[in-house]
Amino acid sequence: MRAPHLLLGQAGEHLAIEYLQKKGYRIEAQNVRLGKGEIDLIAWEHPRLLVFIEVKTRRTGHFGGPEEAVTVRKQKRIARTAGLYMEQIGYEWAVRFDVIAIVWEKNKTPQLQHFEDAFFWM
Repeated sequence: MRAPHLLLGQAGEHLAIEYLQKKGYRIEAQNVRLGKGEIDLIAWEHPRLLVFIEVKTRRTGHFGGPEEAVTVRKQKRIARTAGLYMEQIGYEWAVRFDVIAIVWEKNKTPQLQHFEDAFFWM
């Protein structure tokens, strides 16, 4: 049996996928592990913009928004992993790093916020 926080994270990723698809994104991959990092979602917003998306889901927003958990250290790890992924697929065009923050309180409708271009690394 999976731990409750893992199930919540998985449910949050599914909600994020539905949201992105409704906005016209094409999901390329989910939970990509390369090197020491992982990227939750990789999607094409359009044919020449690859978007790397970190999804953070929490039961409450009382201790700050889920997006605050995407620290500079986490951003660097995502950027390194994105670089490895781009090398793997031979992609050299535009990229963007987004964060989707979800607060999903028990017995309430989840609240989703999409932070486009949340951080940038060269």
